Amino acid sequence: MPYQKIILVSGPVIVKNDKILLDISSDDNFWKFCGGKVKKDESLQNTAIRRAKEELGINVSITNDTPFLLYTTKEVDNNKNDVILAHFLADTNDKIIPGEDVKEWAWIPIEELKNENLAPNIIPTLKHFWFIK
Repeated sequence: MPYQKIILVSGPVIVKNDKILLDISSDDNFWKFCGGKVKKDESLQNTAIRRAKEELGINVSITNDTPFLLYTTKEVDNNKNDVILAHFLADTNDKIIPGEDVKEWAWIPIEELKNENLAPNIIPTLKHFWFIK
């Protein structure tokens, strides 16, 4: 399988009252953190802030300076891509107003996450930030 490119993605991790904010977008079928590809000349933090606004209509403040980085691969059109995910803890007090690409969103209790259809980065990220042992 040919190698295509490296994809750099960033997004916020928002936890309130032991619930995690996740969404399902129109191009996949699993719960994930909001987030997306880093644009040219955009920082990881600014990408996380931008994507929260685009996906969920919320303004977030980043509460940690050092992101949790996770590596995976993704196959697109028979090409293998390296994907590096950067997650920051963030906070918001805004009302959720989902964008058109969001099929569903929810505040899911952390203790119920094992029963959900989750993106593979959810549990490792929550473990890194000590929300899950």
